[in-house]
Amino acid sequence: MPKFVFKLQPVLDLREREEQEKKRILADLERQGLSLESRIRQFQHNIENEQASLASMLTDKNGVDLKGARLQANAALSNRFAAQRTVLELAGVHKLINDARAQLTEASARRKAVELLKDRQREAFESEQRRRESLELDDMSVMRHSRRDGALL
Repeated sequence: MPKFVFKLQPVLDLREREEQEKKRILADLERQGLSLESRIRQFQHNIENEQASLASMLTDKNGVDLKGARLQANAALSNRFAAQRTVLELAGVHKLINDARAQLTEASARRKAVELLKDRQREAFESEQRRRESLELDDMSVMRHSRRDGALL
């Protein structure tokens, strides 16, 4: 019995590779987004610590260290600016993630279209094989029947 050969298999292979590449790109962007979110949480933690240190400096009973308080306030402000830059960077990454998801969806649809064509061609091939087998069995039955009739005469 002949084996099914899909003539567009190289196209399907290409579409599968494209889809895998889109998945890899999306995963890289999501990893980058998680890293930025982690950095933002760290900045927030640092800001809270700086504010707590500043508050304790300003309420110290031994006297207020204005130079230290100013340095502490500047450190908190620097962390805020860094956090804001990171938030903007994260917004850009989120846009890239959305674009990558759309490209992955498109690549998946293209691959599925070729797979559907392959499935249909395989079904047609198998149907044709069943039809041929049925014809061969019919021919064999007719030949057997005609031999038996010939032997009876």
